[in-house]
Amino acid sequence: MTAAFAVFLVLVGAGTGVLGTLIGLGGGFILVPLLLFLHPDADPRTITGISLAVVFFNAFSGSVAYGRMRRIDYGIAIPYALATVPGAVLGAGLIAYISRELFTFVFGVFLIGASVLLVLRPQRRLGLVKGNAQRVMVDSSGKSYVYGANLWAGLGLSFLAGFLASLLGLGGGIVHMPVLITLLQMPVHVAAATSQFVLAITSLSAGVTHLLHGVYGGSWSEVLLLSLGVVAGAQFGARLSSRLRGATLVRLLALVLFVVGLRLLVDSFIR
Repeated sequence: MTAAFAVFLVLVGAGTGVLGTLIGLGGGFILVPLLLFLHPDADPRTITGISLAVVFFNAFSGSVAYGRMRRIDYGIAIPYALATVPGAVLGAGLIAYISRELFTFVFGVFLIGASVLLVLRPQRRLGLVKGNAQRVMVDSSGKSYVYGANLWAGLGLSFLAGFLASLLGLGGGIVHMPVLITLLQMPVHVAAATSQFVLAITSLSAGVTHLLHGVYGGSWSEVLLLSLGVVAGAQFGARLSSRLRGATLVRLLALVLFVVGLRLLVDSFIR
């Protein structure tokens, strides 16, 4: 590995950490397409393994930063995180039986679907969703967040998030963010912080499962360099989140996901 390529990986990690932490997705949606491009002949298990390891460090760093800001809703985050673990283990076991073409196609479809959900998510006022209980949070800056939440509504989807996290190397935030914003009506900033905490648990369980399956091989240098970047980027992204409007971030992210998903669909057909 050349010095220039090592610097490139650190910078990619930093950018992934910033964007992934801003919107609570962990950065797998950036890492997987990049790794597919850098390693066109790699096994899908290697791609997901690298991505999940880096997503863990991103989510852990982001969770520490958001925890200091007191923006994580632990009453939602902890049970959701636990629900992702069995799904993550299942997904790690199935990835060995999926072809590269199918893997790329499924990932592309999933990104496009997630982008549509983010753009078309319902805009509801508190109290209009039956079964939602009002929750109040006050962060370290004194800003109050009032929203409705239904803990049970997203537990099943958390299992699905864990499964897709391990199968596709996403980390699961791309499922949790629409769930937290729509079903639970969380403000985007609280949802991003809570999602990061869930991602740390999900990506850790999925990454360990991949490790036990021996998928990393000689990729540890890439994991280390990308992780160095995401740890720093996540800290900056958490601070930057306070200065940006959540709605704008969600729509920009939806556009990026759609473009990346469309590119992967095209690649899957070309192959």
